[in-house]
Amino acid sequence: MVIPLFFPSPYRSQFVPVRTRTNWFSVIGMPCHSNDSPCGLGDRGRGRSRSYNLSTMKNQEVDGQAPQQHLLRRIPKMDRLLTLQEFQELTSAHPRKRVVDSLRRALENLRQSALRNGLREEELEALAIHQQVQKELERQARPYYEQVINATGVILHTGLGRAVLAPEAALAVRDLSVRPQRVEIDVETGDRGGRDRGCGQLIEELVGCEAATVVNNNAAATILILAALARGKRVLLSRGELVEIGGSFRIPEIMSESGAILAEVGTTNRTHAKDYRQALDSADLEAECGMILKVHTSNYRVVGFTQEVDIATLVEIGRPAGIPVVHDMGSGCLIDLAARGCPGEELARQSIAAGADLVCFSGDKLLGGPQAGIIAGKAEMVERCRKHPLMRAMRPGRLIYTALEATLRLYLEEDAASRIPILRQLLEDTEVLRRRAQRLARRLGKIDGLTVDVVESLSQAGSGSLPTREYPSWAVRLGRSEENATELAHQLRRGTPPILARVNDDAVLLDLRTLDPKEFPAIEKRLGEISTNGE
Repeated sequence: MVIPLFFPSPYRSQFVPVRTRTNWFSVIGMPCHSNDSPCGLGDRGRGRSRSYNLSTMKNQEVDGQAPQQHLLRRIPKMDRLLTLQEFQELTSAHPRKRVVDSLRRALENLRQSALRNGLREEELEALAIHQQVQKELERQARPYYEQVINATGVILHTGLGRAVLAPEAALAVRDLSVRPQRVEIDVETGDRGGRDRGCGQLIEELVGCEAATVVNNNAAATILILAALARGKRVLLSRGELVEIGGSFRIPEIMSESGAILAEVGTTNRTHAKDYRQALDSADLEAECGMILKVHTSNYRVVGFTQEVDIATLVEIGRPAGIPVVHDMGSGCLIDLAARGCPGEELARQSIAAGADLVCFSGDKLLGGPQAGIIAGKAEMVERCRKHPLMRAMRPGRLIYTALEATLRLYLEEDAASRIPILRQLLEDTEVLRRRAQRLARRLGKIDGLTVDVVESLSQAGSGSLPTREYPSWAVRLGRSEENATELAHQLRRGTPPILARVNDDAVLLDLRTLDPKEFPAIEKRLGEISTNGE
């Protein structure tokens, strides 16, 4: 006697009759063949690989079932998969919730493939599903902020964190980050002190200013200075310095957000001292003038028929009128690069000596420290910045102060240029780079299928420092017959650690100015993997 039973189908909106003679394992989604494993491994081990594809089975049925239903029934169940040793090992190595979520996504992908494009039988095996889940878990466990190898030739690469810290700064952060440390305590009196005092004293000594403070970046320094000194007042600025830096830092918008009023002077390519004087005397401008601002052009230079007013002349214009003169120096520089054979920028000490009331610059560019914004100058104006309500929102954490202090202390030594990584790379002799390129080329030349040669190259400071200037360098040029340069560069980025190279004239270039010889083995290993695995 056959008694019809009705079970709800999760894939159709009606009930499906199931006969009592039907194997109960097939009713609950388990394989019903006697030679099948408990997890839907099917004909595994028999050397057969059937392919189920809805495009070729459109109007066919398999074992009396619609093709979608047949494929869906063969997908292993989550609870059964989780009992397998391989999956239990995953739950031991990773959070169980993450394993379950990843497995659920893998099974859902199989269901969607069954309904759309079909499945190969090997995709239904527990081993294949395990491998897929394991790869996703490994990807999730991999830190986002991981080490990379910079072979681009861009020393201060914004996408790669800009300046690499000096070993002394990194060691200070490592040692103090796991312990309580002095930040805002005066150890002599036990009272609360200034958290920027440690760095401030060093900046005062190095720059020759009365006072200094630190915020979280130079953009913050700029808006804080404008808000503290010129809210509701006019700020005179050359049209040639209306810069845009990054995605949303544009001087007119920053000026507006600070509450200051932008007053443009001169033209894009030529601004004269008389333009500032005329703006000060203009009867058309009702608001009081609160500042003369000079801004470093960062990512560009205006060349050709040009004229700009230096900071000393601006001081001569502003001081008689009692108007503060502020120099936003952008990247900032504390040592004379030109004296060491490298085209440099204005020194912070020079602007202070010229009479600028305040200067501001970055900590993670030419200074070679952590991301920070430094404000230095007259004590009364620095104090106004410190007391402004925005200061608390912009002040950095203790680890920034720790790394910055350690970096600044290096500048007190005569060999600072050789101890701070950014300066050492910038000043590295090209002959040294050529010999390193030859060493790397000899190592990589042993890899099958890889063409290697040494070529001249050009490097950049990057991150708006020393804009448009290029520095002679040497590079190792790579090529593979199996793929183009873009694909090879992509494969290098997928390694551990990722290797970022430059693509030029359909070849991959590894620029030696930003490479450390200690990174050569990792580069050789990754290119060997690409060659061996045919990636």
